[in-house]
Amino acid sequence: MPKGDHDNEVLSKKAYKRDLRALQVELVKIQRRAITHGHRILVILEGRDAAGKDGVIKRIAEHLSPRETRVVALGKPSDREMRSWYFQRYAPHLPADGEFALFNRSWYNRAGVEKVMGFASDDEVEVFFDNVGAFEGMLVRDGIQILKYYLDISRSEQERRLADRDQDPLKQWKKSPIDAVALEKWDAYSAARNEMLRRTDCKHTPWYVVRTDDKRQARLNTIRHIIKSIDCPETNKALAVPDERIVLPISKDTIAALSV
Repeated sequence: MPKGDHDNEVLSKKAYKRDLRALQVELVKIQRRAITHGHRILVILEGRDAAGKDGVIKRIAEHLSPRETRVVALGKPSDREMRSWYFQRYAPHLPADGEFALFNRSWYNRAGVEKVMGFASDDEVEVFFDNVGAFEGMLVRDGIQILKYYLDISRSEQERRLADRDQDPLKQWKKSPIDAVALEKWDAYSAARNEMLRRTDCKHTPWYVVRTDDKRQARLNTIRHIIKSIDCPETNKALAVPDERIVLPISKDTIAALSV
């Protein structure tokens, strides 16, 4: 996406930590209310490789109760899972009453990685698009609140972060065969992303795009948006004002301005 004025605003580490702690206090309030009233919250984070999903999830879950917080990052499906209803492997990980679930990638793999890498056929992708709205609608009607975020990153920043993974021995666990072709298939991922956002941005489960070239701003503003979106009278909504240049609802203009 094109750079905005905020790209020149440098957030100091001290200010970042101060703001992050204040927002994490509000997240704890939300979780306490969810536990008390049996609310079920599901946050889905999608995005390109190295867009910062792990970092956002870490800051959201850092001070939440481990017992009531589920971080889900499924690996390669088993043979049985590949022969089952596509959404079946995700169903056991959905939040129960009082739980806060964070999906690091989700069923939207079918419209992204699986489509681009050829792991799913065109027919399977079309069946997914036909069914995902009804599936999410069923979850919402059953009482699950779903928040969907697509983390967008520029090509130059993705290239820098992927190179950093190669050089940093502490980040070797993040490397995967998918990373190796992320830049090579940049255009294919862009096209798949745009189609996914257009076809799965539903009234009951809308998408929001988060600009993530600035990791600190991306983390803070995603959390602000989560606090803003969840009904919890105990929270200080004055803190929950996301920067509209960083967290954007889906529109034709938003999709047209995404990183290409």
